[in-house]
Amino acid sequence: MGDQLLRVHNLTVSADGYGAGEGQSLERPFGHADPEALHAWAMATASFPHRVAGGSRGLDDLFVREFHRNIGAEIMGRGKFGPQSGPWTDLTWQGWWGEDPPFHTPVLVMTHHLRPSFTLSDTTFHFTDAPPAAVLEQARAAAEGRDVRLGGGTTVVRSFLEAGLVDTLHVAVAPLELGAGSRLWEDAAELEADHHHEVVPSPSGVVHHLYWRR
Repeated sequence: MGDQLLRVHNLTVSADGYGAGEGQSLERPFGHADPEALHAWAMATASFPHRVAGGSRGLDDLFVREFHRNIGAEIMGRGKFGPQSGPWTDLTWQGWWGEDPPFHTPVLVMTHHLRPSFTLSDTTFHFTDAPPAAVLEQARAAAEGRDVRLGGGTTVVRSFLEAGLVDTLHVAVAPLELGAGSRLWEDAAELEADHHHEVVPSPSGVVHHLYWRR
């Protein structure tokens, strides 16, 4: 393992613990959740990708900037990559992000249904059906000495937490409730058995929860 960390950044959940709503589709990547309301805190910062001008430079911006620092690879679940499930019927789908994805590193997509790797701009997507520990080893090799970011969604993050693999975790709790969907936790204290925990409220209305391995 060396000094390579597995880090979770800017994982945003509702006040009742959901990172996405029900009914994901091509038109609604977050299901019934409004992504602009859920992620308003990050989108209002100066460092949010593709912002034309303006934006805050305070606490929230600091967390947005941390997203890319010393990251050499990303791990994500299939639901973050796209709305499809089951065997691939259309290999023309290459993710939500267009020709220039925001990752700029190798990305390992966890799925039960493999497909060939492909590259867009400076991001290469690989597809793996390995368990979390094996996927992390693949990602560490691809990261070439830098850290690995665990990008989500919440189901994937929970699987790595349950395997005891997450070194640092940043969760932003937004001041809204979803009632159903993909849930990270019922209570933020659930992770304290294995991680130290600090809580930092932001003027934007979100509450940042920081965890690091005990």
